[in-house]
Amino acid sequence: MHAIEKILAQAAGKEKVFTGEIVNAKVDFAEVNDLYLQTILSFYEMGGKKVWDPSRLAFVFDHYAPAPTIQSAEIHDKMRQFVQEQNLTYHFDINAGVCHQVMPEAGVVYPGMVLVATDSHTTTHGAFGAFGTGCGATDMATIMISGELWFRVPEIIEIHLEGIPPQSVFPKDVILYILGQMKADGAVYKAIEFTGDYIDSLGVAGRMTICNMAVEMGAKTAYMQPNQAVLDYVKARAVRPFTVQHSDPDFQYQQRYVFDITNLSPQVAVPFSVDNVYPIEQVEKKKINQGFIGACTGGRIEDIQEAANLLRGKKIPRSVRLVVIPASAEVAKEAIRRGYTTDLIDAGATVTAPGCGPCLGVHQGCIGEGEVCITASNRNFPGRMGSKKGEVYLASPKTVAASALKGYLTDPREL
Repeated sequence: MHAIEKILAQAAGKEKVFTGEIVNAKVDFAEVNDLYLQTILSFYEMGGKKVWDPSRLAFVFDHYAPAPTIQSAEIHDKMRQFVQEQNLTYHFDINAGVCHQVMPEAGVVYPGMVLVATDSHTTTHGAFGAFGTGCGATDMATIMISGELWFRVPEIIEIHLEGIPPQSVFPKDVILYILGQMKADGAVYKAIEFTGDYIDSLGVAGRMTICNMAVEMGAKTAYMQPNQAVLDYVKARAVRPFTVQHSDPDFQYQQRYVFDITNLSPQVAVPFSVDNVYPIEQVEKKKINQGFIGACTGGRIEDIQEAANLLRGKKIPRSVRLVVIPASAEVAKEAIRRGYTTDLIDAGATVTAPGCGPCLGVHQGCIGEGEVCITASNRNFPGRMGSKKGEVYLASPKTVAASALKGYLTDPREL
């Protein structure tokens, strides 16, 4: 079996599982974000009284943090009441940050676990050797009551990366390139394992970025075998003992794809699809109105560091806005400690509170009709960051910073 199958088998109390099999699996941790008040309504409609385990469920206020509307404030209020009534151990309020960042920081993400959240980008946690996937409100209510959910054991494909990319090419560029090759339907309800020396060399942040965007290929989950950087991170934080699963040597992937990233250029996904990807030298040097560095794909300290190093001592033109949002309070404090926040503000950036920000187009940096934004976040569909008549380009944090500095889509290698 593959490590993913072993995780599901253990969670289902079985010795072995098979591709396509439906299993009822115990969930090790569940998370609800502030888009999903319906989870509470469904919980009570299904006859729920008490959640199955108050120490294994978290509510995270990140999409509407701080609350931008009266309605979102009322949703937060109802959710806070539920957290208190159920005596939940984990509640990450508007001061905490993005769910996919704050949960690993809190030690509730670790190898060998099943993690389910009301967010499609829960594939992020494959970076830690976990089975992470998203679900809807009624499925989450089922978990809140029973601690279990059904899964179809997915086909597993391997994406093997050969070589080490050049300077100014980052994990975000790598996953954009893969998306451009595999397309948005390249792994529908399949699991993706990322392998190769490049993956083995990555730290926690880079691994999270790649696994995060596996869902943009339709993947049910993503997986990377934990390396020492991951184990060191998890051992220092994990609130429970864990077991790292390993795939059997004779496991056969459904498909195997090999990509050589030795000579990769910085990549850009142009409107209006995540898989509409080109090397930046083939993209029009289009004038931009805004850059965004943040969210669950591009808001970690490594991302902010790249922007600060490039912009230190320089000034962004008045015609451009640069919004920088740390992925968590921990990241925000570290950015302050290292002086990155001051560097960015001095360069003309707007740095705001941890959270999802404009990634979903509701506040803290929405774009208007006809405006162009280059962003380190993960989606560029029409209306994703505000007006449906705006344009969103996806790139690495360094490419975003370079473009903000020049006022148009810019190859960071030029700087």
